[in-house]
Amino acid sequence: MRIALPFALAGSLLLAQAPKSPDPMAAAREIMAAARYCSLVTLDRRGAPDARVMDAFPMEADGSVWMATKAGSRKALQIRRDRRVTLLYFETATESYATLAGTARLVTDPAEKAKRWKDKWAPFYGDGPRGADYLLIQVRPTRLEVSSPARGLDNDPVTWKAVTVALGK
Repeated sequence: MRIALPFALAGSLLLAQAPKSPDPMAAAREIMAAARYCSLVTLDRRGAPDARVMDAFPMEADGSVWMATKAGSRKALQIRRDRRVTLLYFETATESYATLAGTARLVTDPAEKAKRWKDKWAPFYGDGPRGADYLLIQVRPTRLEVSSPARGLDNDPVTWKAVTVALGK
């Protein structure tokens, strides 16, 4: 991998400035925003992965990601059985991805439901944010993987392992 270094001319000396180290969390936030939708992967009763596309809210300062679902949905039932989940965001323009693995919790708190409501969801939830069928999922990631050569975050050339960051539990 070649890195182009910026140079500054100071007097008659040419000084090399160290390149800024890529920030995996900042890159993940950019990828998540550009991707718009993510895939939520839960585990079925046999432990097999089950994926679906979700309309998630942007990542919060603490790393949490929120989304909504029907209380009786398959994903809600699976999260009740096994809280381990994965979120995958893919940004097509730069062929970059961010994966968040962690635990999910189901939230029925009326204040949280009102705070995290999108009017475009009204056709899917008869009683809007106050309805019992409207449920929130909060994902708290414990691990982040980012692959974004455009942002200087390259996979290992031998193992293809992405840049991985352990996050708080």
